[in-house]
Amino acid sequence: MTRHFLRDDDLTAEEQALVLQRALELKAAPYSRTPLAGPRVVSVVFDKPTLRTQVSFAGAITGLGGYPMVVDGNLAQIGTRESIADVARILGPQSAAIVWRTHGQERIEEMAAYAGVPVVNALTDEFHPCQILADLLTVLEHKGSLAGLTFAYVGDGANNMAHSYLLGCALAGLHVRLGTPTSHQPDRAILARAKEIAAQQGGSVVVTSDPAEAVAGADVVVTDTWVSMGMEDQKGDRQGAASPFVPFAVTESLMAQAAGDAIFLHCLPAYRGHEVEAAVIDGPQSVVWEEAENRLHAQKALLSFLLEDA
Repeated sequence: MTRHFLRDDDLTAEEQALVLQRALELKAAPYSRTPLAGPRVVSVVFDKPTLRTQVSFAGAITGLGGYPMVVDGNLAQIGTRESIADVARILGPQSAAIVWRTHGQERIEEMAAYAGVPVVNALTDEFHPCQILADLLTVLEHKGSLAGLTFAYVGDGANNMAHSYLLGCALAGLHVRLGTPTSHQPDRAILARAKEIAAQQGGSVVVTSDPAEAVAGADVVVTDTWVSMGMEDQKGDRQGAASPFVPFAVTESLMAQAAGDAIFLHCLPAYRGHEVEAAVIDGPQSVVWEEAENRLHAQKALLSFLLEDA
């Protein structure tokens, strides 16, 4: 059966650990695995703006011996000019895998249903699972292990990053704290699933409207932009002085409430002076640039797993 990576819990905890360990190995020996030698094509489709995702997947695919065929999803008008099912039937036979950055989760699920090859979620409105693999890889490098650490996310609890942190960090056995306004709570089904996973893996999940409670003693502090893609028309409300997110900004004083050796993550792009102070993201506890590079290694490991193991 063809395996896909459409949301974080499409991997088991054991598979996630395998992918992260392989990422470490591939970071040390970048060309030690070449499942795409030929080169075999991987279709990389973008319906949304991209920088790190395009760069890292292109590098990962090339490093595995393949060719990244980048498709402008807006030019192709997938789902409008042609149905998603028809596009899947076109791309699948000509690709070893399909990577898609798109809008609704239902779109990538339909692609996976018809493609016949592994489909990877490079971001949807609901999830961003590849980013979480990179983040976990970064934490693993700095902390030596994952299970039992406290991971604090503060900001918009209803966005794709919050949803993926809940699922992906629960799989890794972390104690996940989500600090978010009561007006921006995570999807109930996703939260319930994360709590179920956490109970199985020895971690925990807590949602609080108190940013200090979320961050207190945390080993990792992370945030995300308050204005996700597609929300540009809400920028004034989300970044203005009356924004419900203002108390959740990662300032030096909030960061000081985490553990003394805590690290700071941000998936980028970052807006200094809004969700994070410049002194934090550009300070000594920030590992965001390593985190950005680790997209390459984590995605290389993921593609290797889907093509060689799954």
